[in-house]
Amino acid sequence: MSELLHKCMTKATTAEGDQRKYGPNWVTSRRGSLKVFDDRLECGEWRIDYTEIKDAVLCSFRSFFFRIPGYILTVETDHRTYHFGLNGWGRFWNDKLPFEAKREKGKLSFTWFSVIVRAILFGYIAYLVWQWFAS
Repeated sequence: MSELLHKCMTKATTAEGDQRKYGPNWVTSRRGSLKVFDDRLECGEWRIDYTEIKDAVLCSFRSFFFRIPGYILTVETDHRTYHFGLNGWGRFWNDKLPFEAKREKGKLSFTWFSVIVRAILFGYIAYLVWQWFAS
């Protein structure tokens, strides 16, 4: 029987390419629990046996505005590439993992989509503040 080593909340996507950026793939990503067992990862109906992993990268970063620590775990198999956005407050991801993973430090970049959404949000908040002070 497999042993559950860690369970945490995650945002997860199977989008191709580099997902180390704020963008629409993370907005529409799956929210749930990532379960780390001694022989596999599970997130919803996804099951990734460690024997299926071709490459895994754990990238640590700090968020742009509040400098909150976090990780993106990218797991590549023959069939698909998984990306898991993880909270950086726990110690589990700093210790030895039950599967081979390269560790990298990085930062999240912005897509045009995320820049436009932030500009619209900032404009709306500025408008509300202006309305509040004007009345």
